[in-house]
Amino acid sequence: MVATPIGNLQDMTSRAIDVLRGVDVIAAEDTRVTGQLLKHFGINTPMISLREHNERAMAEKLVLRLQAGDSVAQVSDAGTPAISDPGAQLVAAVHAAGLRVVPVPGASALTTALSGAGFTCPHTLFYGFLPPKSRQRQDAIAPLTTLPYATVFYEAPHRILDTLNDLANGFGHDRVALIARELTKTFETLRRAPLGELLPWAEADSNQQRGEFVIVIDAAPPAEPDEANTHDHVLQPLLAELPLKQAVAIAQNITGAPRNALYERALELKKDMQT
Repeated sequence: MVATPIGNLQDMTSRAIDVLRGVDVIAAEDTRVTGQLLKHFGINTPMISLREHNERAMAEKLVLRLQAGDSVAQVSDAGTPAISDPGAQLVAAVHAAGLRVVPVPGASALTTALSGAGFTCPHTLFYGFLPPKSRQRQDAIAPLTTLPYATVFYEAPHRILDTLNDLANGFGHDRVALIARELTKTFETLRRAPLGELLPWAEADSNQQRGEFVIVIDAAPPAEPDEANTHDHVLQPLLAELPLKQAVAIAQNITGAPRNALYERALELKKDMQT
């Protein structure tokens, strides 16, 4: 499993070059993209295509090649394979066959963005890509907003504004976040600010809507003591009669409390009611 640069070709490690030169075949997410990388470093190893849609079938074939004595390197288009990219099914198949898996570390958009975020929380949740549709995205965001972790998302350019809007509404406009755009490339941008400021900043400059994005959101602040159960007298009877989301919406209208806090408390109450 060979990590490749996410932009700047100088981030290619000498070990990665040696491995790609020395294996019998390279399994590439896109042979055209990897072909350009190999050409730059003068590597002539043959390639085969291993993509999201053919990974399971190709994994079986590659395991047979490994069992026959061949060596195989897996690369994605950029960064570390199997991190929001193909590769995990191949790795699982190789493990299941009792064969050796060798990770060759290198560039990763996840760790690159985290190192530039400056958030001191010792724990991180890597979510990857959120759902493409707004309602599904909001539903995915809701249970994440009160977690004591720095949360990391990947996003594509055509969804960045909509996603920033949903993140601001979910996590709160005051929650500090980092947008890391086009990491290690010519037009790399790192912007750290409250979510409520990041959306208008991106809207005002079309250049900041281009490229690949990593968004890192700071951990939720610790809950104030004795505040968690303040609205239980409203939530409990609602949860006894209504679905969780509807109960939270009504409780918010009644109490004016933050939706995120009510949602988290409702999850706890619902769990207690089911035990």
